[in-house]
Amino acid sequence: MGSQLTLRNLAKVFGEVRAVDDVCLNIEHGEFLTLLGPSGSGKTTTLNMIAGFEFPTSGQILLEGQDITTVAPNNRGIGMVFQNYALFPHMTVFENIAFPLKMRKMPSVDIRIQVKTVLQLVQLSGFERRYPNQLSGGQQQRIALARALVFRPPILLMDEPLGALDKKLRDHMRLEIKHLQESLNITAIYVTHDQEEALTMSDRIAIMNEGGIIQVGIPTELYEYPANLFVADFIGESNFLEGRVVKTEGNRLAVETKDGLIIWSKKRNALELGKEITVAIRPEKIQVFSSKTDVPTDIVNCFSGQVEEVVYVGEAIVYHIRLSSGLFIEVKIQSGPLATRYKPGGKVVVGWRARHGLALD
Repeated sequence: MGSQLTLRNLAKVFGEVRAVDDVCLNIEHGEFLTLLGPSGSGKTTTLNMIAGFEFPTSGQILLEGQDITTVAPNNRGIGMVFQNYALFPHMTVFENIAFPLKMRKMPSVDIRIQVKTVLQLVQLSGFERRYPNQLSGGQQQRIALARALVFRPPILLMDEPLGALDKKLRDHMRLEIKHLQESLNITAIYVTHDQEEALTMSDRIAIMNEGGIIQVGIPTELYEYPANLFVADFIGESNFLEGRVVKTEGNRLAVETKDGLIIWSKKRNALELGKEITVAIRPEKIQVFSSKTDVPTDIVNCFSGQVEEVVYVGEAIVYHIRLSSGLFIEVKIQSGPLATRYKPGGKVVVGWRARHGLALD
């Protein structure tokens, strides 16, 4: 069985702005794929072209092998959940959810059955007679989801549907959406600029920037093996150390930073001697020690420093440490009863293994 949805060299130009530039992507049946990127990266425009709200300047959109590039939105059979929910304020919950079924001229008896079923699905049975202004933000979001699912579309599109919710409710709702998508085995394409949202919900993530797709992969792949500096910076947090390659040895290489430090990193193809590169190190990959005698022998990157700032964020403690060379490093340590606490001004040693350094061109 081939891909359910195929984007083939998709492009969209508004005047002199190339909002989407030669996007190629295959989305599989039952997959949860997220388009992730900063504002203006082209993700919403791409979603709108899939929905049929925008027609491409060039390229094709294939659904089950059929070209739907110029098919009207109402003839594509694709469900859509908007950021502002787009509920009709003058209609009850029942009427809002029933609207797409009425447009399809479904019999009234069947409409009542379908609406009742989907309300049970989103755990809002008994809300049929309420109006949108009588619902909380989370309840409105579920009604919008129910309306998009009630006609059983093959694909569900979601454009930052959790953006208006507070953090606790947002965290809860993204799990609800993921569980619902899995239980229905429906294909979902989700747009967000929130990296945490993308990492926790997605089967695959497509990173977008300046209208193009930079990298596509499963969440762990994008986090552990970013293709370039943009991906490493956008997914998670990183320390970026600039320098040049001065030595290669087996599966690792040595980089001399502009501050004169020698840093060992995992080797990457096409990074020859003398090449200017950047080494990225995730804050949670760095360890903090009281002295060099405490450092395990397999930690080849080991530097003295001083704690400049301590930030407590609940599950972790973030240290801003100035190395003796003057370079600043951010370190994230899991908090807990066994974690050693360091105070501002304290002398420490930081260290990380070569395999945890990402050498990026």
